[in-house]
Amino acid sequence: MDAQISSSVATGLSGRYARALFDLAIEGKALAAVEASLASLTQALAESADLKALIGSPLVGRGAAGAAIQGVATGLNIDGLTRNFLGVLATNRRLALLPAVIRDFAALNAARKGEVTASVTAAHALTAAQQKALATKLKAGIGRDVALTVTVDPSILGGLMVRVGSRLIDSSLKTRLDMLGQALKA
Repeated sequence: MDAQISSSVATGLSGRYARALFDLAIEGKALAAVEASLASLTQALAESADLKALIGSPLVGRGAAGAAIQGVATGLNIDGLTRNFLGVLATNRRLALLPAVIRDFAALNAARKGEVTASVTAAHALTAAQQKALATKLKAGIGRDVALTVTVDPSILGGLMVRVGSRLIDSSLKTRLDMLGQALKA
């Protein structure tokens, strides 16, 4: 089943890095710690423009990027395995892949649990109660447990964009306004 999970869920370069971290986490019985660390990193990436700039900048050298990401890891109390993994990403100049690696790791973990992953884009951060309600609604529609990966994108103005596999449910205000604009042009 693990080979099926690997080929169907995690693809590309980010998928290979995510699979390596996932396998090491299972082997080292550190899956829960890695999950918590990746959740902390996701939140930090959502809240810190400086961290986004660090991981996305090709101008930051390997040594500086490694030192900076280790400082971030210390500040966020990241577990040892994830800390080492971040060092590998920095050394290989792959820190820009971090959001995709986190997404692919979550998908691998969800597949292991028999869940399906839903990528949710919201205009504002969702509360735990809102996330739980959304997961419940999606479970009712899909028939399987749903793990949510939530990102915040203020440009959608309001509403949600939910992707489950190849299916997209777009109830964003931006899309509705765009459709209204197209209808008025016709």
